[in-house]
Amino acid sequence: MSLSPQFLDELRARVTLSTLIGRSVKLVKAGREFKACCPFHNEKSPSFYVNDDKGFYHCFGCGAHGDAIRFLTEAKGLTFIDAVKELAQGAGMEVPAPDPRAAQRNEMQAGLHDVMAAAASWFQEQLGGIAGAEARAYLQRRGIDERLVKKFGIGFAPDSRGKLRTALKSFGDAKLIETGLLIQVEDKEPYDRFRGRVMIPIQDQRGRVIAFGGRILDKGEPKYLNSPDTPLFDKGRTLFNIERASAASRKANRVIAVEGYMDVIALAKAGIDEAVAANGTALTEAQLERMWRMSEIPLLCFDGDKAGQKAAVRAAQRALPMIAPGRTLRFALLPGGQDPDDLVKSGGVRAVEQVLGEAISLDELLWRAEYEAQPLSTPEARAGLRKRLGDLAGSIQDRDVRELYQAEFRRRFDELFGSAQRRPFERSFQPRRQRRPGQPWKPEPLPPSRAAHAVNRSGVNPMVTRAVMAGLLRFPALFSSHMEAIGQLQLDDERLDRLRAEAFEAGFSGLPLEKESLETILAEAGLGAVVEELKATNALAFSFLRGNADPDRAMRDLSAAIEAMAARPLLDAALREATERLGMAADDAGLEEQRRLLAAREAADRALTDLALGEDGGGA
Repeated sequence: MSLSPQFLDELRARVTLSTLIGRSVKLVKAGREFKACCPFHNEKSPSFYVNDDKGFYHCFGCGAHGDAIRFLTEAKGLTFIDAVKELAQGAGMEVPAPDPRAAQRNEMQAGLHDVMAAAASWFQEQLGGIAGAEARAYLQRRGIDERLVKKFGIGFAPDSRGKLRTALKSFGDAKLIETGLLIQVEDKEPYDRFRGRVMIPIQDQRGRVIAFGGRILDKGEPKYLNSPDTPLFDKGRTLFNIERASAASRKANRVIAVEGYMDVIALAKAGIDEAVAANGTALTEAQLERMWRMSEIPLLCFDGDKAGQKAAVRAAQRALPMIAPGRTLRFALLPGGQDPDDLVKSGGVRAVEQVLGEAISLDELLWRAEYEAQPLSTPEARAGLRKRLGDLAGSIQDRDVRELYQAEFRRRFDELFGSAQRRPFERSFQPRRQRRPGQPWKPEPLPPSRAAHAVNRSGVNPMVTRAVMAGLLRFPALFSSHMEAIGQLQLDDERLDRLRAEAFEAGFSGLPLEKESLETILAEAGLGAVVEELKATNALAFSFLRGNADPDRAMRDLSAAIEAMAARPLLDAALREATERLGMAADDAGLEEQRRLLAAREAADRALTDLALGEDGGGA
């Protein structure tokens, strides 16, 4: 829509900027201007000024500058034309229609907005009435108090086929059907779409109700019922809570996408307002684009169950062709079986922020998903993994990002399985050689096996060592319960040796070691950097490195890994002694002892490799 400069100048002249901004920002008179703490960045001393005479605002802290239209586009995330419409409505002006058809469409939509606003009010009245007692009890059980009910405009649709139709009969059936509030069946009377449900309004960026989501009270299907697509509502382009999250995301410098309405409300209960949700569908390209306009790196936080993990992978795959420099996603993986509401109830905002703080990158999520998709015990399976990773990277449209993803996936694959020329994790295998007469007998080297992935010539691979130390940071109680085994670990990094010593000393205090307190102790000892490095360790698929793994299994696997690593040098030493004895005097007992030690070492290596590959090696 093209608007004349004369119309825009008149609109700006009619708007008192301090009144507009003062609706959401606490302004203080300062001479001929007003000042406040800037709504666009966090600050303690006011540096944001509003000048009504000149019709603009300016922040000397972050440089934000603009007029009334710019304020609405920046603070509320409105499009230019939506900002103009909102200002024009308040100023008593009509936005010129470009053509008769557009004017007719705008008039029709205005009428439909009135219908939806009336429906929202009626649903809210029902929630507060006698019929809403069960719905109020449900909301109370969910921890949704009166403040949240009002904030989100929550209501209730009685279990009736015609009460809404009767209440809104003045609008006529045609509009009620067009907005999706009634269902039209051929040769039958229209009836209410939403019945026996808690009603959650879905609003556009201007805060107008455009659709509803209904959550059933009793057992039944579907659990959630959404409005169909209408002239007002395109579910593939709309994000629930967009009207509140737009402004909140600018202050928080992030936007969080969760699975459903109740997840958004749960986060709001914890004081996190920058959350949005899709409307009963997987995230679409259009919804991702909207989130990228709010933040360069949206944070996706899905449930910890299998369905949530699949949703995260689908979102990652859908986003992949669209990523570019400075434009990607991160993924917060909730503990197994939990959703944001569970997390808020069990640990409050601190627990939520901890999970969000451990979010992983897009490439890491895809690597884990493909790596864990199937066993990788055969060359064919590993070739399949390499092909899938190549296909994913190849779908990225931006050439630079595509090439870097290809290189990153190759690096991870080669680190774990070795390149086509040489596997760096495996001990070199020399073919059998003929023993010359008089030459002492030596045992033949074993061929490389799958268990060799976790070891190298010097014993345990350094990547595995770092992974185990990272696991101990997550479960520091094991420092005390496995002190002897941990003390035997061969650490080739002096910083890890210091970290172990500090952890042991902290454990001697007699108090139980906890994650946060140990990290504080290590930071005070000058080991904060290595702690952060270890927390970012993710090249291997150990369960104790995954935030969404079952804690019992993770601790069990970590214990098994520690014991296997501690046993490795002892087995090596015993094997060397047995081999030397055989070199001096070969006999059946010596050969049997050597075979036993070789088998024990192979079993320890295999157990460690199974754990490193994410397989259940810890027993029941």
